[in-house]
Amino acid sequence: MDESKTMRGARRAALTRMAAGATALALPMLATRALAHTGQPHAAKAGPVLKEQKDWGIAGDARRAKRSIRVGMSDQMRFTPDRIDVRLGETLRFVVHNKGQQMHEFVIGTRAENARHAEMMVKFPNMEHDEPYMAHVAPGKTGEIVWTFNRAGEFEFACLIAGHYQGGMVGTITVATGGKA
Repeated sequence: MDESKTMRGARRAALTRMAAGATALALPMLATRALAHTGQPHAAKAGPVLKEQKDWGIAGDARRAKRSIRVGMSDQMRFTPDRIDVRLGETLRFVVHNKGQQMHEFVIGTRAENARHAEMMVKFPNMEHDEPYMAHVAPGKTGEIVWTFNRAGEFEFACLIAGHYQGGMVGTITVATGGKA
């Protein structure tokens, strides 16, 4: 029985050491993702776009985009246009131009998701994120998103940089099941 307890103790100690080692390796990787909204542009996306289904759609194939929508972003915390109508199943190319002097972003999501993310950005303004439904655009520059709207409903696009969302930098996307967009 003492030998059994000794084996269990040795096994437990080995597992604890492995867990501690894995944590020590993972922490530096997690910490490097915290440097985004310092006014510097994000690095170019490497590799294929992750196509993960979201409540508001999925990353689109640029070859299937039949329509491009130009969206302007300004330091008055406004998008132009601020309302976009889309047909269910449509793949759009958003060409977003930052007309201002500050960094802005164009993030597609649900109202609840964007509000939650905006709160996080206030708490962690340097948080880095890079998703196919986001474009981070430096002053005077242009970004692009290709998105397929395969869910009907009302969604929003917003700038989630701390203070911008709260300042009203939000627009609406309405995805209709039929008719013209």
